[in-house]
Amino acid sequence: MYYKRKILTICLLLITFQALLGAKKFNSTPQEVYRVYLEGKSLGVIKSKTSLEKYIDKEQEFLKEKYHVNKIYIPDDLHIQKEVTYNEDISSTKEIYDKIQDKSYFTVKGYAITINPVTDTTSTVDKKTSKKQIIYVLDKKIFTEAVDKTVKSFISDADYKTYSSNKDQVIKDTGKIIEKIYIENSIKMKKQNISVNQKIYLDIDELTKYLLFGTTNAQQQYTVKAGDTISSVAYNNKMSNDEFLLMNSEFKNENSLLYTGQVVNIGILNPQFNVVQEDEQVSLEEQKYSTETRYDNTKNVGYEVVEQAGVNGLNKVTQKIRKINGETTNIVTTHTEQIKPVTNEIVVKGGKKSSYQGYGSVVATRGEWGWPASCSSTTSGFGYRWGALHDGTDIAGCGEGSNIFAAQAGTVVESKKKTGGYAGGYGDNGEYIIIDHHNGYYTLYAHLCPGCRYVNVGDNVSKGQVIGGMGHTGMATGTHLHFGLWSGYPYRGGVALNAMSVY
Repeated sequence: MYYKRKILTICLLLITFQALLGAKKFNSTPQEVYRVYLEGKSLGVIKSKTSLEKYIDKEQEFLKEKYHVNKIYIPDDLHIQKEVTYNEDISSTKEIYDKIQDKSYFTVKGYAITINPVTDTTSTVDKKTSKKQIIYVLDKKIFTEAVDKTVKSFISDADYKTYSSNKDQVIKDTGKIIEKIYIENSIKMKKQNISVNQKIYLDIDELTKYLLFGTTNAQQQYTVKAGDTISSVAYNNKMSNDEFLLMNSEFKNENSLLYTGQVVNIGILNPQFNVVQEDEQVSLEEQKYSTETRYDNTKNVGYEVVEQAGVNGLNKVTQKIRKINGETTNIVTTHTEQIKPVTNEIVVKGGKKSSYQGYGSVVATRGEWGWPASCSSTTSGFGYRWGALHDGTDIAGCGEGSNIFAAQAGTVVESKKKTGGYAGGYGDNGEYIIIDHHNGYYTLYAHLCPGCRYVNVGDNVSKGQVIGGMGHTGMATGTHLHFGLWSGYPYRGGVALNAMSVY
């Protein structure tokens, strides 16, 4: 009787347990299953991992056609883990597939290319590639050919062919040797599954456009009007002449003619990496003479005679030249051989009028202004580059600490070390000087070497007087002088002018 009651109790317990399980049949045999997790949350279990992968591949014919691939893969955030269960419901492959399709994106095999920013900001131009980014392609050939086309956009055909030929380059008398052509950014390529919600480049030209402009959107167009030139169209649309020629390859140079009604492309370059070209160049460089003015107080104001004619000198100069994305960013002179010495001009002027202040009456006209440096190579002229106005002329090649001269007589109104840009104006000038020429014109001398400001606010200076030393303080790509000519006070209502118009 005791045993019968015990057996009856066990049976009642089993019946109760089965009822608690929802009247399901209890399975005491362990089963191997696969639990599917999406973003860390379980979607359920399935019998076969392989069956789910095959089902996804079968159902996604649209993606196969879109990306021209033979296989579609599970999402990146999907994880399938083997488990052992006793009595859990097993979902069908379709049920799990439907849940995945509603919540995530499938993947394709391809390459992720990481373009890292340039960390050495002293080596880059004002427009720096400062943001890390990842580009996706299915075939690495698309990326390599797009990079090649981008590089060729900034390197002349002749230079590219010369460098690619691997032939020894020799400078016989004058000329240049292309020492290096390379991409300054670190670029890494990794093969991986790519989610189809990412931008995947399938076309070389589309990717090239992105690498040049930072967008694949259509560039704007402009219809040429009477009187337009390449330079005026470029300037009015915040482009440099080189940018215009890059976007309109049918024109050979900036002097090519436009005709009324002609449609040209306009847009702002925004390269996604820096293409660097380093050359050694030997050239004949004219050394500009300076004018020494002497005053004869026995002669009335207005009297002027050239006592000694000025003659430019000639030097044979060897320089290292660095360009980034077609823009010359640094020139270093390594050797100078004098071919013909310079003879300075001496002008005698009358100074008899008692109210004479020594400033003269010079306006911004050609031939009356002194050159502000001891060398004449320019790296970047006045005008737009990459959508921003470069409001001066960069002069380089003279060397760190070389003399900077006042372009005309006047009074020093600023002599500072600038640690931040003017509001809405030129970036970081480093150490700089501004001179008021008392005729409505001002000159700016920026990026001077540390402690190389030899004049102070209130000092009266004469034309050709040494006022500072060339350097690379502030936002500078190398040793150079940023020389600006302004009508009105710089960045305080004044208008920047092209200083080269007065030489």
